[in-house]
Amino acid sequence: MSKPVRISFEREAREVPLDSILPLRPMTKRIIDSKRYERIATSVGAVGVIEPLVVAKAARDGRHMLLDGHLRLHALREQNIGSTLCIISDDDEAFTYNKRVNRLATVQEHYMISRAIDRGVPPAMIAKALGIDEKVVLHRRNLLDGIAPGAVELLKNRPINPHVFNILRKMKPLKQTETAELMVAMNNFTATYAKAILAASKQTDLAKPDRPKTVSGLTSEQMARMEREMESLTKDYQALEVTFGDDVLQLVLASRYLGRLIQNTKIVGYLEERYPEIIVEFRTIVSATSLDPN
Repeated sequence: MSKPVRISFEREAREVPLDSILPLRPMTKRIIDSKRYERIATSVGAVGVIEPLVVAKAARDGRHMLLDGHLRLHALREQNIGSTLCIISDDDEAFTYNKRVNRLATVQEHYMISRAIDRGVPPAMIAKALGIDEKVVLHRRNLLDGIAPGAVELLKNRPINPHVFNILRKMKPLKQTETAELMVAMNNFTATYAKAILAASKQTDLAKPDRPKTVSGLTSEQMARMEREMESLTKDYQALEVTFGDDVLQLVLASRYLGRLIQNTKIVGYLEERYPEIIVEFRTIVSATSLDPN
C-alpha cells in the first residue's frame, strides 16, 4: 500500500509580523532599480499582496526564515506595512510553490483586465497595480476587437506580442485564422513574423482590399514576390499536413521491419559482405528514434 502524500505547508495562511521574517538574501541596488521590482512595489501599494509570502516555521527565537517573496517583503517594508499574509512551510528549503506556473498569456491578460473593468475597477487603478500606463490598459481591454474567434482560440494560451493583434486586424477573418495556424506551427508569435505574413498576403485577403498594402522597407515588387512565395509555401504546408500522419506511420513500420531484419545474423553477414552501404543505411534508420532534430 502506498504511503499517503504529506503536504509540506499549513493549510491556512497566517498573518505574520514583518519584523519576525528573516530574508535569505540581501536586496541589491540592481534588484531594487529593476523594472520587475518597480512593478511589484507599485502593485503592493495599489492592491496589497496578492500572492502570500512563503516562510518556514518559526525558530526558537520566534523568527521565520523567508523562503519565497523577497521582493514583496522589501516592498512591504519600504511602505511601512507591519505584517502580511504568509504560507507556513514545514520544510526549510527555498522552494517556490508556483515557480513552474506559466506567465499570464496575452489573451488571458485581456480577459482579466476586461473582467476587472466590468466589475467597476477603474482603469487607473489597474494601470497602477500593473505598473503600466492607463492607455495601455484600455488598449489591452480592446485587444480582441475585430479578431476572428478561430484566431483567438489558437492564440489564447500563447505568449504572443500584443502588437500582433493590430496586424491581424488588417486581414480578413479567414486569413487571421490561417495566420494564427502558421504562427502556432512555427512557434513564432512575434510582430515581425506577423508583418511578414501580412506582406506576403494577397490583396483580397486584407480587411480593406481597396487600399494599397504598405509595409515599411518593402517595395511593391518585393511584396508581390512574397505573395507568390507565401502561396506556394501554404500549398506545400497543406500537402504536408495531409500526408504527414501516413508518412510517419509508414516510417515507423519500416523501421520496425528493418530492425527485425538486422537482428538476423545471416542477413547482416550477407549485406556486410556484398552491400555494406545498405546495412549502414538500415542501421541509421533503425537508430533514428525520433523525427525531432534535437
